[in-house]
Amino acid sequence: MTLRLRVVDVCCYERPYRMRIPFRFGMKTATGGRQAVVSVRIRQESGQEATGWAAEALSAKWFDKNPSLTDDQNHHQLRRSIELAAQARLASGLQTAYRLFETSYFELNDACAAQALNPLIASFGMAMLDRAILDALCRAQGVSFAQAMSINLAGMRTGTLVPELDGFDLDAFLASRRPAPDIDIRHTVGLVDPLVPDDQESRVNDGLPETLSEVIATYDCRYYKIKIGGDAEADLERLGRIASLLDKSGVDYRVTLDGNEQFADGDAIAAFFARVEADPALRRFSKALLCLEQPVRRDRALEEPVHRLATRIPVMIDESDGGLDAFPAARSLGYTGVSSKICKGFYKSILNAARAQVWNGDGAARYFLSAEDLTCEPGISLQQDLALVSWLGLTHVEKNAHHFIDGFANRPHGEATAFLAAHGDLYHLQNGVVRLKLEGGKVATGSLRAPGFATALSPDIAGLEPMPSADWS
Repeated sequence: MTLRLRVVDVCCYERPYRMRIPFRFGMKTATGGRQAVVSVRIRQESGQEATGWAAEALSAKWFDKNPSLTDDQNHHQLRRSIELAAQARLASGLQTAYRLFETSYFELNDACAAQALNPLIASFGMAMLDRAILDALCRAQGVSFAQAMSINLAGMRTGTLVPELDGFDLDAFLASRRPAPDIDIRHTVGLVDPLVPDDQESRVNDGLPETLSEVIATYDCRYYKIKIGGDAEADLERLGRIASLLDKSGVDYRVTLDGNEQFADGDAIAAFFARVEADPALRRFSKALLCLEQPVRRDRALEEPVHRLATRIPVMIDESDGGLDAFPAARSLGYTGVSSKICKGFYKSILNAARAQVWNGDGAARYFLSAEDLTCEPGISLQQDLALVSWLGLTHVEKNAHHFIDGFANRPHGEATAFLAAHGDLYHLQNGVVRLKLEGGKVATGSLRAPGFATALSPDIAGLEPMPSADWS
């Protein structure tokens, strides 16, 4: 079942947020930021109209890590990507939801490149528009994201964007997905996160855990994602402290490591891993490692092989996953995984999952997707990401906004209480704040099967600011 539609209006908003605890990834230590919120009104071929929504952080120093650019310039890069995507969708005429993405994909990448915007930035604008478009279509049809994808409501096809999937039964693949009722949260341990109370000079004292030791005791998570910084001695010392806490927890834990582009090449990180495996204090920890994320900086990652490293641990790309051709290119160099991030586009995640299934045709689960987060705040952003990774069948997902951002604390009271009422399995009221509800390290996803892309609710426009025009050229 596919339906054609046209985009008739796009509205862009923003809101600031502050972080309860600083979060460092790579070169950036964040204490706050801005979230983009986009609404799209569609008109179906029948004449019926509906409005859909998407929301995502305008993350500085991730999409473009050029240290000469300010955070404001990074924000303008992402705003410009949204502007270009909106112009393309408004000009596309009557199409299926997927054809709106497919027919403008190369044009938008070229338009962004002409303005010195890399493929990751190009994907951000497309991702925002496409999420809002599908949300509107789901609301109009009264179906959930999972239902819409199982019947291919968007009209996905292999086509010219993924020629290696020619002959693949994409409809059968979509119909075979079965979202689980819950999913494990993989807690992020940032590079400056305190591990024990003695690491802190002061406390937030808001009723939430602040150190890793408190997180372990409070949330009972089984999965953890740990940032490493590229300094072997400092990384080994910190990993030893983390491993000690996890070993003492009694939990059968699993860990992923994020290199955040901090290593010179595959051989450098392979040498580091040899030391990890040889360290007696990391014996259990090293056996719990699932994969290593993006150890080599993006301008070199798809030029040099990582086969030597891949014999020690599965290696995946994240920042290097700019265009749709990235995963096949990485595969040829020894990478076996790729991140699923809603900010890079849900169509990309689905197509990469199809590729992995084809490449694993011999029955070996060698190629994989790993669900990652870029500070998906509670509400539409968090819920759309959870709906996607749950539907894909991924069993754990990195989530960090519940730790670094205090739930709905910065949002209008009416919006927070509405989401709590509609998604009582996902949120709870704690100390007067609507926050994510973790039980046994998991979050429930049942209420995400509401009509729409993970919710039937809309954000409170009164709590939003108009998005400024992008000052970027």
